[in-house]
Amino acid sequence: MRWNPVLKQWVITATHRQERTYKPPEDFCPLCPTRDTSFPTEVPDYSYEIVVFENKFPSFRHVPPEPAVEGTGVLRVQPAQGICEVVLYTDEHHTTFADLDIDHITNLIEVWTDRYSELGSIDYVDYVLIFENKGDAVGVTLHHPHGQIYAFPYIPPIPAKELESAEEYRDATGRCLFCDILEQELDDGRRVIAGNSHFAAVVPFYARYPYEVHVTSKSHRSCLPDLDGDERRSLAEILKSVTRGYDRLFGFSLPYMMIMHQAPTAKGDWSHCHFHIEFYPLHRTATKIKYLAGCESGGGTFINDTLPEETAEELRTAIERATSADAALACSCETTEGGVRGGGAGDGR
Repeated sequence: MRWNPVLKQWVITATHRQERTYKPPEDFCPLCPTRDTSFPTEVPDYSYEIVVFENKFPSFRHVPPEPAVEGTGVLRVQPAQGICEVVLYTDEHHTTFADLDIDHITNLIEVWTDRYSELGSIDYVDYVLIFENKGDAVGVTLHHPHGQIYAFPYIPPIPAKELESAEEYRDATGRCLFCDILEQELDDGRRVIAGNSHFAAVVPFYARYPYEVHVTSKSHRSCLPDLDGDERRSLAEILKSVTRGYDRLFGFSLPYMMIMHQAPTAKGDWSHCHFHIEFYPLHRTATKIKYLAGCESGGGTFINDTLPEETAEELRTAIERATSADAALACSCETTEGGVRGGGAGDGR
């Protein structure tokens, strides 16, 4: 890792990642089960539900190599010690997170929780970042449905800034910044796209991407292990609603980044941290991408070409369409099954 003393951020160099597998044919997907022993994949079994393994092309390593150059003066270097894992959501190559059923997503949340706790218990791990990159627009190199987990030896800049803001707000007001933001969003209502007893999904007032969505716990929870069984199932339900809505928005499976924000695992008081998940789709229309150009990349200031109140309405409608389609499909299946059963009884007479 190389230290940027101007922005006070680490930059990870991982040159071996240039050789990582890039968009192989489906028959040679390394994340599918091994169904042909002449081509073994990352999973030796014929089928699986959810699998976690260490990334073969990691940005961090448990035992990292020494830096390629020596640091001098303010230009510091440090071995990139950490852990990178891949989480395979399902053995079905052509499915997506949105297609998983609620029970399966709940099990996935249990896996995330386990990995957060186990990786966070390692002494040099200060932050466990759970995320998903989906779709070509995001730069995905393997299309099999999967997410990733990075165990950082430090708290990354964006979570660190969030924590700093939340701590300052708590010290000034005695309240949780995210609890107050969510309360105002729910009172306003225009940007809320989905909700249940434990979670709410909103296009935030300050959305940077046109269809950005934040899923936030209604109760003050700091991390996945803080959620009880009912809360984890509620989280599964709202994540499915959001992702199903995305796929109905423009009529195709929408690319996005999904990032989980939760308490660091470094020693300290993180009670001001509030668990939430952020989605960043890159599309601003069905055919146009929101690129991070000069103002965003060079100035650190986002320009949103839409109003969050309007995109929230679009997403609410998309979620309603998805819900109606699911209900119609379930009704059709029940009718078909009933017809088969009825026909059988008639034949018996």
